[in-house]
Amino acid sequence: MAHDDEQFLRRSFAVALAARAHGNHPFGAILVDTSGQVLMERENGHLPSRDGTAHAERLLCTDASIAYDADILRGATLYSSAEPCAMCAGAIYWAGIGRLVYGLSEHRLRSLTGDHPENLTLDLPCREVFRTGQRDIEVVGPLLEDEAATGHAGAWEPRA
Repeated sequence: MAHDDEQFLRRSFAVALAARAHGNHPFGAILVDTSGQVLMERENGHLPSRDGTAHAERLLCTDASIAYDADILRGATLYSSAEPCAMCAGAIYWAGIGRLVYGLSEHRLRSLTGDHPENLTLDLPCREVFRTGQRDIEVVGPLLEDEAATGHAGAWEPRA
């Protein structure tokens, strides 16, 4: 790819930090076209409504599938601060996005979140979800995993 995966992945980390600063879970996603133009970015949207499906990747996929033609999405890359869960992997698949790059692995995320009731992590890697489909999606990750983990420091502590 013509642009720098690490640069855009770090931008997804910044979006995740913004989500946390806005009182949400520290997850972020951005969508980049083949020329390296950022098409959109989304923060986790769990709060204030407590919508458990408002993951950054799912929100981005919904908006992108409405805003962009299939050809653009097929060539686009979704950069995610963490490995997409099964729901978000399904959203990436159904939106027709052709490439995914993520930071923090689902396994490592689970070690950080433990059994926090707002992130009961599924043990189902995104590659497994994609493998069951009829469309190829290139997956790169985990990348910069230690850097991706820093946004989660203290985020999953029990609330007083």
